Amino acid sequence: MSETFRQTTFGLWTRYIRILALSQLQYKGWILGLLPNLVYTVTDPLDALLMFDRFGSLGEWTASRILLVYGLALFCFGLSEVVARGIDYFPQLVRSGEFDRLLLRPRPLLMQTAAMRFHLSRFNRVVAGGLLALVCLRYQGAQATLPNVAMLVLAVIGGTLAYAGVMLVAAAAAFFTIGQSELINLFTNGSYQVAKAPPGLLPNWLRRVFTFLMPMFLFTYYPAAAVCGWGGEAWLGWLALPVCALFFGAAAALWRFGVRHYRSTGS
Repeated sequence: MSETFRQTTFGLWTRYIRILALSQLQYKGWILGLLPNLVYTVTDPLDALLMFDRFGSLGEWTASRILLVYGLALFCFGLSEVVARGIDYFPQLVRSGEFDRLLLRPRPLLMQTAAMRFHLSRFNRVVAGGLLALVCLRYQGAQATLPNVAMLVLAVIGGTLAYAGVMLVAAAAAFFTIGQSELINLFTNGSYQVAKAPPGLLPNWLRRVFTFLMPMFLFTYYPAAAVCGWGGEAWLGWLALPVCALFFGAAAALWRFGVRHYRSTGS
């Protein structure tokens, strides 16, 4: 690894994450720490499977359709936790006054914040979501054409940015609330659960919230509909990356606004 790369923002982030990962691997029982999260992640979609097994499909919505949308959401949420888990812990940094230490370091502030925490157990969501999505894509007969693969890759990047953006909104709120808002948790830890409900069956206001305010359906439902040929406004799947990138940019601007108005809480 060249010294030039090591000094870039991405190079510094990889060094932070590598150190944190190696520190967790020092414990011989590290794999046992993955089991609780793995069990929860694997069993989480069982309620949807049991419902479809008992009542059958909901119109055109089968279990594989629902679980495909859910798998994409889970995969993106897991990736965001892997690359930016520190942002989710940011309210604790503000409340304890530890954020002051980051301000003193001559390194990009957002990179430092994102790399403050790293948990190996978060890969459980990435693996489970990815495998679930791949299996459901096969059940749905999706073709591995270049446009389909490109749309899914762009959707995953957009989804990761969207969830990281939500974490940034929570971090920005912490500058003024000095704590974690439970309302924000609705959009971080709870939003991917909405993917287990068919969008067409949701109330209009809730569907609009998770399409435009928190653009979750843009990187889950619409790309899935496009690659599987479900019909409808499949072209919206191409909007996943640009819209989610705008969402992340707006969240980052809000976070920078909070940084400018930060007042230390002390320790």
